[in-house]
Amino acid sequence: MRILVTGGNGFVGKHLCAALRAGGDEVWSVGRSREGLDVDLPLELTDSHNVLGIVQVARPQVVYHLAAVAFVPDATDDPVGTYDVNVLGTARLIEALRTVFPQDPPRFIYASSAEVYGVHTPGNYPLYEGLVPRPTTPYAASKLGGEAVALAASHTYGIPTVISRAFNHVGPGQDERFAVPAFAKGLAQIANGAEPILAVGNLEARRDFLDVRDVVSAYIALARDGVDGEIYNVCSGRAVGMAEVLRTLIAAAHVRVEVREVPELMRRSDTPLSVGDNAKLRAATGWQPRYSLAQTLRDVYAEARDRLNVRL
Repeated sequence: MRILVTGGNGFVGKHLCAALRAGGDEVWSVGRSREGLDVDLPLELTDSHNVLGIVQVARPQVVYHLAAVAFVPDATDDPVGTYDVNVLGTARLIEALRTVFPQDPPRFIYASSAEVYGVHTPGNYPLYEGLVPRPTTPYAASKLGGEAVALAASHTYGIPTVISRAFNHVGPGQDERFAVPAFAKGLAQIANGAEPILAVGNLEARRDFLDVRDVVSAYIALARDGVDGEIYNVCSGRAVGMAEVLRTLIAAAHVRVEVREVPELMRRSDTPLSVGDNAKLRAATGWQPRYSLAQTLRDVYAEARDRLNVRL
């Protein structure tokens, strides 16, 4: 099957492309060109001609749309640019699909985010797909806008569309600006002789973590079995405190460390609790996660350690 993955050189995209190719699919990986991150074609979601050209060349049967401004602080610093990429970029991609495929358009999997839910009352947790979204950041608003564009295309133009709302995903290859790989990097540096002090942000927050490899298997399952026009949570269904995550990483690192909360690392819009209900996903696809959080965190630390050539 011919498949187009936007953001194919990103954290999730690399894992997704590898899994699809291992399954025998012909995969076109497109994304922003960055040093050391190869793509089949460079993608610029703010350029309609570029997007149309990619669709004309790839002629996919399935599209996984992962490309986005995905780092919340970046989106907060440049909300208009984020809306251009995440909302209008999605519209440009769908318009290209509509142009190239006036009949029998490809299946469209839109990678949204649990950030669209925002903060809810205690009785609404775990979060489920029928809740009214309450985005609290430009990033969350942009992903909700992308959802609206994708669902409108499904209803208006008949583009078979499935929306995935992924909660926090972690694993090998994640950008070190995110909390878990940042913790792992700091601990690996300490294991390598650095001062045994680790600066952290809010450790009170509780998150629903899922291994990136399980996220990928959920996306593939949704492309196969998801119902057109429906939204699905991609999550573990369990909330874990950031303090527990850090303790697990410290145990993997076998180091003594002083943990210091630093105000500069605190986010004003940080959501205190995020946990989802994955029943709809499981019922539609039979999907089940394969990786425990402990195993994922060990893999994240091992990658950070290997980058520094830390000897145990």
